[in-house]
Amino acid sequence: MSWKPEIEDLRAREALAEQMGGEERVARQLAQGKSTARARVDALLDPSSFHEIGKIAGVAEYHPDGSLKSYLPSNMVTGRGRIDGRPVGVIADDFTVRGGAADAAIWQKMVQAEKFAGEYRMPLIRMVDGTGGGGSVKMLEKDPRTYIPETPGWEVVVANMGQIPVVSLALGPCAGLGAGRVAASHYSVMVKGLSQVFVAGPPVARAIGEDIDKEGLGGWEIQARNGVVDEAVDSEAEAMACARRFLSYLPGSVDDLPARAPSLDPTDRKEEFLLSIVPRDRVTPYKSRKIVEACVDAGTFFEMGKAWGRSIITGLARIDGWPVAIMAGDPYVLDGAWTADAARKIERFVDLANTFHLPIVHFVDCPGFAVGRKHEQAGVTRAGVRAMSAIYQARVPFCAVVMRKAYGLAGSAMFNPSRAKARFCWPSGDWGSLPMDGGVEAAFRRELEAHPDPAARLAEIKAWMEGLRSPFRTAESFYAEEIIDPRDTRPLLCEWAGLARRVLQAGPVRTAMRP
Repeated sequence: MSWKPEIEDLRAREALAEQMGGEERVARQLAQGKSTARARVDALLDPSSFHEIGKIAGVAEYHPDGSLKSYLPSNMVTGRGRIDGRPVGVIADDFTVRGGAADAAIWQKMVQAEKFAGEYRMPLIRMVDGTGGGGSVKMLEKDPRTYIPETPGWEVVVANMGQIPVVSLALGPCAGLGAGRVAASHYSVMVKGLSQVFVAGPPVARAIGEDIDKEGLGGWEIQARNGVVDEAVDSEAEAMACARRFLSYLPGSVDDLPARAPSLDPTDRKEEFLLSIVPRDRVTPYKSRKIVEACVDAGTFFEMGKAWGRSIITGLARIDGWPVAIMAGDPYVLDGAWTADAARKIERFVDLANTFHLPIVHFVDCPGFAVGRKHEQAGVTRAGVRAMSAIYQARVPFCAVVMRKAYGLAGSAMFNPSRAKARFCWPSGDWGSLPMDGGVEAAFRRELEAHPDPAARLAEIKAWMEGLRSPFRTAESFYAEEIIDPRDTRPLLCEWAGLARRVLQAGPVRTAMRP
C-alpha cells in the first residue's frame, strides 16, 4: 500500500491551478499586453527559486462518488523565492480569475503571505492586478445580505511597514483594496498605459456625475505626480527591474543593517567640473543631479519619486559601497523651495531611511518654504513642519553638503543641529534667516530717502552686505564647520560613510514609516 493515488490527485489539482482562469481568459490577458500571474513570478525571482504556498486553494465541485467535477483556483499566487540569492515573499494577483475580485479569492492566502514575510523577516513584493477587496455586486446572488466592512489582515500590512521592505507593482487596474495595497508600501511602480490606481473605477465615478475613463481617473500621470506611486515605467520588465534594484539597497528587515557592496569607484576620485557648476550669480540654476552622481559610486544613484515634489530630489545610492539615502535641492524647480508636496516627499523618504538604517546625505540648496497663496492653500506650513519633525526624529546619521542656499525654517532643516554636525560647505554657500536681496530697500528706506544720491548709497549698502555674505565670515565664528573645495566632496563623503556605519543600530525604530 502507498499514497501514490493521492499524490497523483495532488499533481492533477496542481496542473489545474496552473491553467489559472482558463485558456480563453489567459489569452485575453496576454492580448492586453499583460503577463499572467505565474509568468510574473517567474520573471521577478531567481530561476527555479519559487516555492508556492496554497497552490491548490480554490473552489471545487464534486461528483456524488467524491471525485473532482470542477475546480477554479484562487486568484492570488503566493509563496516565497529569492532575488539575487536573498529570500523574499511574493503575492501575485491573477486577473484571469474573476478579474482579481474578492468573490474569487481566499483572503487567508494574502494574510498568510503578509504574515510569513513579516515574521520570517524577508522583503515582500506584491504584484497587484485587480480589486482584491469586497468583490462585486454579483456576490449578493450567493449571499443575499450586506455587511459592515472590515479588512482582514490590515494590521499585518501596517506592521510590515515597520519591519520589512515592501514593494508594490501595479500591473493592471487596481481598485479599492488593490489600490490600498499599492499605496501601503515603501516603493511602488506603475506601468504606463497598463495600470491604473483608484479608490473606485469609472462606473462608480459616473454615479457621482464624473464621466471619465480609467486612465483619466487613475493613470500614471495622475498617481506618479501626486506621490501615490513612486515610479511609472514603460513595461512590466522595467517594473520588476526597479523592484529588484530598490531592494538591493535595503536590508532584509529592520533587524539587519544594509549590506555593503564591492565598489570599483576610487574613493579619492575628484571631478573638476564641481569647482564651477554652481553659478556665481546665486540666481542661475544648475543640475544638482549631476553633483549627486559625481559624488556617489558611479552608476549607483537610484532616484525615487521623480515626478512629484520636484523641488527636492530623493533616491538611494552607494558611497564606497555603503548604501545611503540621498536628498538634494533642485534649483530648477522653484529655486529649490519646499512646497507642501516636497515636504510630504521628504517626510516619507526620511522615514524610509530611518526605518531601514540608511545614513542620509543631504545636498542643500533651499531658499526656504515656498511662498504665496497657492502654497498656503496647499498647507505648506503643516506639511513643512511634519518634514522637519521627521528629520529631527530620525536616528540615522546625516551629512549635509551645502551647495548654495540655506534660508529660513526649511533651510535650517538640513539635519538635526542638536546632534554632532557632519557638514561640508562649498564657497558658493549663501545662508541666513531670509535672503538679503529682497529686504535691503525696506530696511534702509528712511536713510535712502534722506540721502542726496539714493542710488549710490544703495550700491554702497549692497557692497557692504555682499562682504558680510562671505561663507568665510560664517566659518570664522564656527557657524560653518568646514568650507571645502567642492572637488573634495566625494573623498570626504567616502570617509563619512564608513564612520556612519559605526553608529548604525539594527532593530525597529520608534517612529516607523507609515504608508
